[in-house]
Amino acid sequence: IYGETRPTHFAFYSVTLSMSDGLMSKAATMEIPIHGNGDSRRLAEDDGLEQDLQQVMVSGPNLNETSIVSGGYGGTAEGIIPTSSNLHQPHSNPALAGEEATRGIAVEKFDVVKKWGINTYKCTKQLLSERFGRGSRTVDLELETQIELLRDTKRKYESVLGLARALTNHFYSLVQTQHALADAFSDLSQKSPELQEEFGYNAETQKLLCKNGETLLGAVNFFVSSINTLVNKTMEDTLMTVKQYETARLEYDAYRTDLEELNLGPRDASTLCRLDAAQAHFQAHRAKYEKLRADVAVKLKFLEENKVKVMHKQLLLFHNAISAYFAGNQQQLEQTLKQFNVKLKSPGAEKPSWLEEP
Repeated sequence: IYGETRPTHFAFYSVTLSMSDGLMSKAATMEIPIHGNGDSRRLAEDDGLEQDLQQVMVSGPNLNETSIVSGGYGGTAEGIIPTSSNLHQPHSNPALAGEEATRGIAVEKFDVVKKWGINTYKCTKQLLSERFGRGSRTVDLELETQIELLRDTKRKYESVLGLARALTNHFYSLVQTQHALADAFSDLSQKSPELQEEFGYNAETQKLLCKNGETLLGAVNFFVSSINTLVNKTMEDTLMTVKQYETARLEYDAYRTDLEELNLGPRDASTLCRLDAAQAHFQAHRAKYEKLRADVAVKLKFLEENKVKVMHKQLLLFHNAISAYFAGNQQQLEQTLKQFNVKLKSPGAEKPSWLEEP
């Protein structure tokens, strides 16, 4: 039996049965209809089978990793058709894909705004309740005392820093005036022979005071720079962590209050779902609050140790430099700067020229 698929509307196989002994005078011919491609008389079962195959092609495994076994309908001699990435597959519409991506981004942004709005509402409600005395707040007495002490210390150190800067500016003006006065005395010493000696030793005195004043300015500038670093960097960094801790504390109390209110309400299906969500949010904010509380405690401890170490050195430098200057002890003043590794640089001094740079 030989079969051939014809490209006509109806596909037939002609089967000719010939008798080998020649007794039959004509050949018996049978026509067997075959439902192939293009047959309009498909059965309902064939339509269902084709739909199932299409669904498998769409949702099935990757064709690049499989092979199709041919059933003999025009297949290769070996019976296996290897698949490749060159098979024609339906392409998605670029405009539709872009629209879906835009919609996804919009939904994501909406979720972020929604969560932020809910969190802001709860925190504002908790804050107002605390301000009007109707809500409870979590208080760590020891930590709150340390935080308040830090804020008070920062305010006092800022006052000392402002006064030290004012002293530096005024003393710099004094040194500049002494320098100008020394130049004037020196000039008059050369132009007034009768007062040359008097103008001369006054000029030398002002020059010596000017030199010692520049040395003292170097010490005071170093003092101001160290206090500024302590106040506006070290303390401020700790206070930023404190602000994060206080925000986490407010959120923790807000979600704690929300959970307590739900626990007091009825236990229907919708309430149980909300209760589970509130419990999850409460646990997350509780973990965040406890972590930041531990971070604040550690930073406060290290800040106190650093503050004592820095201020011990700076106060000793300031005292020794001021005492040596007003005692007129130039050698002790210079020794004080060497002891604390202070480089001389008066405020407002211009950058050295390229000839002076190493």
